[in-house]
Amino acid sequence: MSFPDITVTVKLFAIYQEAFGVPELVLEFPAGTPVSAVLDRLYSENPELERWRDITRFGVNLDFAQPDTVLQNGDEVVLIPPVSGG
Repeated sequence: MSFPDITVTVKLFAIYQEAFGVPELVLEFPAGTPVSAVLDRLYSENPELERWRDITRFGVNLDFAQPDTVLQNGDEVVLIPPVSGG
């Protein structure tokens, strides 16, 4: 049995927005995909971002989320890179 794909909106900030040149992406994934797969997809398209993997946090629908959080159709994912400045 195959499951339909889900669509999520990925909000990009800081280094991610600079790399992709847009404030958000709409991506499709297979049902049952964890939020960490969003980073896998972005890093496959922009390998130079890989160095941010271990310090990027996730938000799903305005809540912090663990990397293994399973995405649902229509979720809004936020990648939270480290921020500097003051």
